[in-house]
Amino acid sequence: MIEKSDDIIIKTMARIFVPFIQIYALYVIMHGHHSPGGGFQGGVILAASFILLIITYGVKDTQKRISDKAVAIFSSSGVFIYAGIGVVCLILGGNYLDYSKLAKLLHVVPAEARSLGILGVEIGVGLAVMAVMFSVFFNISKGEDVGEDKKNLG
Repeated sequence: MIEKSDDIIIKTMARIFVPFIQIYALYVIMHGHHSPGGGFQGGVILAASFILLIITYGVKDTQKRISDKAVAIFSSSGVFIYAGIGVVCLILGGNYLDYSKLAKLLHVVPAEARSLGILGVEIGVGLAVMAVMFSVFFNISKGEDVGEDKKNLG
């Protein structure tokens, strides 16, 4: 289990760096449809900022700040955004993730609708990846044993 660090330098630097890491992650997500990057890369960077909090403040303090329920909500909302945009495209008469069909709904030209649709998908992917990466690291760092698995392993 990752224990809380009592080093004032580490805590101060984490407090300073985490907001900048998160802003950079949002930049990568938002500009992913125009330049290298996107939802996956931005989601991993965003998760890394929360993982830095786990390393700095320990598992117990981080769990007080970020609950498992919140992580599940972020994860499922990211998938819902991604799938929802695709389903809306289907309802509007296009193929799955045919963003040009969103022009009818958004009242913009098809090129702008494609850009906005891709941005929505990137945001959904970023949320889902961030939540899953954080959840995986968080569960591994807890170091808990599962009762039945422990019995089966011997």
